Parts: sequence; structure tokens; C-alpha cells
Amino acid sequence: MKNFFKPYRIKSLVGTLLALSTAQVLAADWSDTAISWRHGSQFAEPFNPADISKDIVALTHVSGYKYGTNFFNVDFLQSDSKDPASATQKSGAQEAYVVYRNTIDFGKLQGRDIKFGPVRGVGATIGFDWNTKNDAGYNSRKRMLVAGPTLMWDVPGFLNTSLLLLSESNAPSIVSSRYTYKTHAMLTASWGIPLADSLAFEGYANLIASKGKDEVGAETGTETNVDAQIMYDLGSQISLSKNTLRVGLEYQYWNNKFGNTSATTFGKGYKASTPMVRVEYHF
Repeated sequence: MKNFFKPYRIKSLVGTLLALSTAQVLAADWSDTAISWRHGSQFAEPFNPADISKDIVALTHVSGYKYGTNFFNVDFLQSDSKDPASATQKSGAQEAYVVYRNTIDFGKLQGRDIKFGPVRGVGATIGFDWNTKNDAGYNSRKRMLVAGPTLMWDVPGFLNTSLLLLSESNAPSIVSSRYTYKTHAMLTASWGIPLADSLAFEGYANLIASKGKDEVGAETGTETNVDAQIMYDLGSQISLSKNTLRVGLEYQYWNNKFGNTSATTFGKGYKASTPMVRVEYHF
């Protein structure tokens, strides 16, 4: 069993399942696509003592097919000059961050629901993260594959929790070749809970175990990333279709960002507490 969790086996499994899930997108039973903008002025980056302002434009797609669901999101992040694109430029860094998850419902595979207690479904989630960033020092090129079991909870809206195994690498400018971290685990939750007819509580939370030593030999720490928002359906109040135009407030708490701790970042930028405003349009 231990050999099953080796990185090359994870990559093979995820690659196979991603190919299958991509085919299923073409036969989606339902889908929702949105473009959004959010802004905050208290973002942080490791080794940077400043509060950073960022504008983030995102494209998000969620769909359901015969055996489960697909989630895709790409964030385009524009920093202000406190997170510069280079040591000689005053313009802010730019980043693209992509997340894809496919959740397969075992009950749908076998033709009957798997329910017990407060759990309404059992499945598995596979997917990847991908990013690229141009900044003054690190220039992240993250690549990560994820796979693990998922529980779907019996709540209004949805609440899913997963225990995922992560195979992560990066090729920043500070090293000469791509560096692979120790395979590690993540406990993650995502939710969308209606609070009233036009109000919803949505978000995700990640608890990520240490990924061993980083590219320069420093020990990483346990990472916590919670991102939650209260969203209001403004569109239905101005004669648009329900949940077409939504506005709200978002808050992100991120500790030991990317595994960096106060010991490795000299107390700079490893923790962020960031309120944001958010607007999204669904089409």
C-alpha cells in the first residue's frame, strides 16, 4: 500500500482520471460559469514586510455530469508596486493561478446513493494546481497533482470535505532546476450554504501538512488557508435572472503561506489577514 502513494503512481492515477473527466465535461447535465473581480489591500507575500494591494479577476466554471462534478477556476492577480515585477520596475507583479478538481460520486457509479448519518454521499476527488508569477525574486512555477477521498454532507446547498494527497513541485528563479517537495496531505473543505433567499455563505478551507524541506533546505510548516465570503444576489433586485449579478464581502486568512514560517521568512509575509470586496457575473 505504501508504494501506491509514490509520486509517479499519483501522477499516473490523476492523469487517467483527468482524461476520463474531461470527456464527461462534454456531457454536462448542468453548468455555471462566472467572471468575478475582487480587491483587497492587506495581502502578504513571504519575505515581503509590506501590505500589498491586489486586484484579482477570475473565471470560474462548475458543472455536473452523470457520475460527479467538475470545478475549474483561474485567477489573474495584479499586485501594486509593493510586490514589484522586478527589482528595477515599479509596476506590480502579475500572476495566474489555475485550479481544477473533479469529484466522482461512488453512489452514482453504482446506481444507488451511499448515505449514513449526516453524510449524503461518498466519492473521490482528483485534480491539479498550476501557477506562474513574475515578481522581483521568487518567480513561482508551481505544479501540483491531488487525489483522495471525499465526503459530501447532507446540508442545505453543499458541503464537501476531502483528504487529499499532494504531489507538488516548483521551478522558481532561485534554483537551477525543478524541485519536488515531499508528498504531503491536505484536509480541505468547500461549501455553499444559502442563508436566505438572496444571501449565501460560500468558501473553502485548507489545512496543509508540512511538505518537508524547501528549495533552499529550510523546513516548511503546516499551512492554513481559509477563504470565505457572504454573497448577495443583487441581480434579482434589478430585474436580472436569479443569481446573475452577485456582490459581497470576502475574507482570507492565510498562515504559513506556501509552507513558509516565521522561522524561514524572518517574520515577513508568511501570514495574511485580508478583507476583500467581490463582484461576480454569471452567464
